[in-house]
Amino acid sequence: MSTLPPCPQCQSEYTYEDGAQLVCPECGHEWSAEAPVVADEGPRVVKDANGNVLQDGDSVTVIKDLKIKGSSLVVKVGTKVRNIRLVDGDHDIDCKIDGIGAMGLKSEFVRKA
Repeated sequence: MSTLPPCPQCQSEYTYEDGAQLVCPECGHEWSAEAPVVADEGPRVVKDANGNVLQDGDSVTVIKDLKIKGSSLVVKVGTKVRNIRLVDGDHDIDCKIDGIGAMGLKSEFVRKA
C-alpha cells in the first residue's frame, strides 16, 4: 500500500504528499518529508525565573508588574499566588489571584515561594 509515515500528531495512517510536504487529512498537520520525526522528549519541565522547577500545587511570587489585557487591573510585584496548576500552551501556569480571579501566567514572570 503506502510507505508514507503516519501523522506525528494523531498517528493517522492516511497521510499524503503535497509537494515537499506531508499532510494529515484528519488533523490537518503538515510536516516536511525530509525532516526526521522527533520523538517526544517525555514530560515537560516548567522552571521559574530563577531556574527552579515548578510543580502543580506550588506557591509562587510575581516578580514584575503585569498588566491584564482588556482590563485596567494590574498584578503587582510581590503578589503571592498559591496552588498553581501547570498547563501546556502560551501561558505555563493557571491560577486564581485574590481580587482578580482566574488567569494564566508565564513562568518567566514568577519565582517559587
